[in-house]
Amino acid sequence: MDLNLHSPPRRLIELRMEHADLDNLIDQAALSLPDDELSLRRLKKRRLLLRDQIARLEAEIDPPEPA
Repeated sequence: MDLNLHSPPRRLIELRMEHADLDNLIDQAALSLPDDELSLRRLKKRRLLLRDQIARLEAEIDPPEPA
């Protein structure tokens, strides 16, 4: 049972959820605190890191077929 909690597909779901949450947070912050560029930059950097992690995990789960 514990293995299922740490499986790559489960981790992928968690990363996608966190990425979506950050999207919403960035949108809200851009509207409510447009002058706080540092915070927005940090949130966007975290979102990019998550997107990279998602891409790596997707490639690990379903590797591209050789040409």
